[in-house]
Amino acid sequence: MTDGICDSRFAAVRDALRANIDSGDELGASIALNIDGETVVDVWGGFRDAEHSAPWERDTIVNVWSTTKTVTSMAMLMLASRGELDLHAPVARYWPEFSAAGKEQVEVRHLMSHTSGVSGLDQPATVEDLYDWEKSTSRMAAQTPWWEPGTASGYHALNFGHLLGEVLRRVTGKTLKQFVAEEVAGPLGADLQIGARPADTHRIAPVVPPPPLPIDFDAMDPTSPAVRTFSGPLVDANPANTAAWRSADIGAANGHANARSVAQVLSVVTLQNRRFLSTDAVDSIFDVQADGIDLVLGVPLRFGIGFGLAKPETIPYIPDGRVCFWGGWGGSVIIMDLERRITFSYMMNKMAPGIIGSPRAESYLRAAYASLGVELPYKAPGDPS
Repeated sequence: MTDGICDSRFAAVRDALRANIDSGDELGASIALNIDGETVVDVWGGFRDAEHSAPWERDTIVNVWSTTKTVTSMAMLMLASRGELDLHAPVARYWPEFSAAGKEQVEVRHLMSHTSGVSGLDQPATVEDLYDWEKSTSRMAAQTPWWEPGTASGYHALNFGHLLGEVLRRVTGKTLKQFVAEEVAGPLGADLQIGARPADTHRIAPVVPPPPLPIDFDAMDPTSPAVRTFSGPLVDANPANTAAWRSADIGAANGHANARSVAQVLSVVTLQNRRFLSTDAVDSIFDVQADGIDLVLGVPLRFGIGFGLAKPETIPYIPDGRVCFWGGWGGSVIIMDLERRITFSYMMNKMAPGIIGSPRAESYLRAAYASLGVELPYKAPGDPS
């Protein structure tokens, strides 16, 4: 049930994927591991569909949810590397309309670290609003922040790509989708795109939604950033399987790729590829912007500029050090370990419960690090070992 290449040192990673497919915990998935520029694991297996009628193949792609944010962040760091964007400049320098309603001092880095105070759309809001770029970005520009910008993170779940994509559009004249195609995926030869072209529909693995999030909005303060974000708009996973979602430019959540292509793109960060990113741009990733309870997700998170940083009490299998990461709803994950020059990527179609990480992602990552002789200092809750 698995195919691809796997260096014998990392057989445990492939075996973990096989075990999860055999048990039914995994439907279809791909895993990639790149070390110092060499691909040592590129495996895939299982099925594209819940009916088990179509195998997951080498060129299968899937909606990777918030793993998309890492590509959007890299695009912004590319602009900073070229001197076209100042991460510490007010957003209004590039997008004057954004200065409305007390946001004059919100900086680009605040958008990239989820600290801008604009983590969703004010009501009324629907998923379809995200498909209309001009309408949705204009509404975001006009909004009053939901908390004091720069003081705390509040996960920009679905509008991260709209906010940053509009800055990018004002700077380059290109849409985010176009920029990623022409200046990121294209030059790298990566099978990755924001949205998905109709011609690729036949090879997309539809996502299989997880159980509903355990959020009781009726018991929560309706003015809280959490309620306002998760209802602005309220999204279940099913829209990701529609043509409308796939045709939209949603740089927070509708990237389509597989583990290999995500690793191809984000290894630029790991290897500090000067063709794309300057030393200063890479260093900015590790400039901590927020470190505490996230106002939307309600768990401890640490954000640099554009990426999550290790926070063991929340994700015990991300090692400390010069490591950055993020993942997508349901469990997909991309990890850039600059100290060990490791890029690890996992993408799947059967979504696990929760928003950050999954037991499956943990099993693969622990197997990868163990194969390298790296003992992760943290154990999962309840792990007696």
